[in-house]
Amino acid sequence: MIVLKKLIGEIMNYEAVVGLEIHAQMLTDTKIFCGCSTVFGSPPNTQTCPICIGMPGVLPVLNKKAVEFIIKTGLALNCHISDYSRFARKNYFYPDLPKNYQISQYELPICQKGYIDIYIEGSMKRIGITRIHLEEDAGKNIHATGNYSAVDLNRAGVPLMEIVTEPDIRSPKEASEFMRKLRTILRYLDVCDGNMEQGSLRCDANVSVRPKGESFLGTKTEIKNINSFKFVEKAIEYEIKRQISIIQDGGKVIQETRLWDPNSSITVSMRSKEEAHDYRYFPEPDLPPLVNLSIIAEEIKKDLPELPDQKRQRFIEQYKIPDYDVDNLVSDKSLAKWFEEAVDVGGHPKAVANWILSELLKLLNSENKSINDSLIKPKQLVSLLKLIENETISGKIAKVVFEEMYKTGKDPEKLIEEKGLFQIKDEDSLIRVIDEVIFKNPKELERFKAGEEKLFGYFVGQIMKETKGKANPKLANELLRVRLKYHSQNES
Repeated sequence: MIVLKKLIGEIMNYEAVVGLEIHAQMLTDTKIFCGCSTVFGSPPNTQTCPICIGMPGVLPVLNKKAVEFIIKTGLALNCHISDYSRFARKNYFYPDLPKNYQISQYELPICQKGYIDIYIEGSMKRIGITRIHLEEDAGKNIHATGNYSAVDLNRAGVPLMEIVTEPDIRSPKEASEFMRKLRTILRYLDVCDGNMEQGSLRCDANVSVRPKGESFLGTKTEIKNINSFKFVEKAIEYEIKRQISIIQDGGKVIQETRLWDPNSSITVSMRSKEEAHDYRYFPEPDLPPLVNLSIIAEEIKKDLPELPDQKRQRFIEQYKIPDYDVDNLVSDKSLAKWFEEAVDVGGHPKAVANWILSELLKLLNSENKSINDSLIKPKQLVSLLKLIENETISGKIAKVVFEEMYKTGKDPEKLIEEKGLFQIKDEDSLIRVIDEVIFKNPKELERFKAGEEKLFGYFVGQIMKETKGKANPKLANELLRVRLKYHSQNES
């Protein structure tokens, strides 16, 4: 405990300097330099050809859609689009890289000098983007049980965007918020599905520490292939503490590549960190330079969709709903669309937002589903809300009906009729139930007559229990007051 308190005290004297390198697989139908499919989950090595497995004498042909996607992303991330760009060979030797080099970009990337604004505890912070460049993905090593590993080259040649930030991030929370915001933007653009579990969005974090108030950069380590927001935070947090501990013990941080071990919640050394010259970059001889990209960018800019920040501002102004609701709705393009469709067919914005965020997402999340999997359609939710409004059913019964709608996709009117869930609004029927409840609870009646007004709620609860939630709440309350007064006077 003493050691922990000491380290916490020392942490306060340091600040972290973090930059991220994010690899985003593009949603193209085919690979970047050949016609092989990019569909995830096929049997190993079934989506390959001589080009993507690096056979001698083959030539790459650039996927036009990949260029359009990276320009679209650059525009959305406020980047300058270069008019001239070219590819480079990045040389390194791993089993999952069949050519022993990767076609990437080096000194002339397509997108440069952009930014993303994130919000931390209500304050906006701008994170700079150094560059976005286009490259091919490597294959995947599969480490099976036993003394061997296998290689699946289905992923080799899938088009990647590498998004490199400035070292502007100062905390694990800022890093994860940046990743969340970036994924949301990529999904809005339909250029990447953002599925971190499948590896279509991966993050490397460059982490260093320095005394607060200093401007120099400390020795950095790179944490490779972090595949969840939670792990981004935990890995960076651990690495910050590890580096501070080394410095406090009089040691020096070594520039190296490390891996995050989620089972032990630590980073472990992988290899010494390569410098740019270690990769022996040189211009790719088999691909011509990309020219007139600014002209292409002007055309793409005309068709950019409404982006999350724009949608957020519009929702606040147009629908007058709280920031919390807006932030949750616009975090998913499909969710925002579902909300707007419900409002367009007559739903009150706040009521629709409440039911989506508190009821529908609760059910979807319990089954790890998205809004696109919902059997309930926007028009059906609005129908349910109108049934509550006109007192056909109570709010409590509405939740029961909603769960049945979620399971079956049936209209609320049909479910209410099938299950006999119409609200009881007949006074004579309700009076009979109320008198029966009072008769069954003589002790509570005596306490109520003695001044325990809070027992009124107890009687209401019993009425709802007897009617299985079908009693009209307003009418039941009015009649209960009359009957309690009647019983009190008659028994006095």
